[in-house]
Amino acid sequence: MPDSSIIPCELAFRSDCLLAEGPVWDSRSASLYWVDIEGKCIHHLLVNRGLHRRIAVDSMVGAVVLCTNGDLLGAMHSGLVFINPSSGETTAFAHPEKAFPKNRYNDGKCDPAGRWWIGTMSLTEAPGAGNLYMIDKDGSHVHQLGKLGISNGLAWTADKKTMYFIDTPARIVWAFDYDNDTGRIGNRRVAITVPEKEGYPDGMTIDNEDMLWIAHWDGWQVGRWNPHTGKKLASIPVPAARVTCCTFGGTQLSDLYITTASTGLNTEQLSAQPLAGSVFVAGKTGSTGRDAIRFHRME
Repeated sequence: MPDSSIIPCELAFRSDCLLAEGPVWDSRSASLYWVDIEGKCIHHLLVNRGLHRRIAVDSMVGAVVLCTNGDLLGAMHSGLVFINPSSGETTAFAHPEKAFPKNRYNDGKCDPAGRWWIGTMSLTEAPGAGNLYMIDKDGSHVHQLGKLGISNGLAWTADKKTMYFIDTPARIVWAFDYDNDTGRIGNRRVAITVPEKEGYPDGMTIDNEDMLWIAHWDGWQVGRWNPHTGKKLASIPVPAARVTCCTFGGTQLSDLYITTASTGLNTEQLSAQPLAGSVFVAGKTGSTGRDAIRFHRME
């Protein structure tokens, strides 16, 4: 792929989401899940059949991950819960931020060992209020990072030795040495600093070459970045300013699905971007992703 290439995208699903986030591709059903945090629901799209449904939940939901038994694990404001995607029935699991009701859960992803890493942020976006936790299959948790602005995108390299993490207000993608056996992280360093003109780094995914695909909030794009050099390699222009996250999907895991938001836009801005809150897809990225790691639900 040439440097600074432009990759087109198209509408995958028109939606009125306020804050669509956290897309997850389920290869078993060839379907896409994503959340609408402020809309308090989970979306499920059977891509090939064009069938869509909403799973209503009782509080803001920051992220979901797939479980080995077919359930979802969701990060509600009221705690982490298992969700039956057919019935919508929930089962309480853990709540590491129970003592911080002014925080909510935000982005999260399973690491290569199947542990769930979930971040938090202040409901008012107060600086330094966010945390990052690692949740094990028994519901126990380890506090990994604190004093964060908005805990956001996570990714791990194919060799399981490096973890990347985004703190959005800082416009930084951090790199850490990562131990897959224990989940310990260390040697924190800056991998990428996103310039102000490019917007804020939000959610992200990683490809087969360990390059990072980063959603740019208020940046109208997804960027492909080299975390070794800090340089942007490619851009996917999106017809919505508030690009929130992305994930690879499709039969070859070569289609990049992109979520966006309409929250906070005024009438004039919404008129200029009527597809804000929808899901887009870039079908010819030249890259492939990896199957989503599933969380092991103990019965």
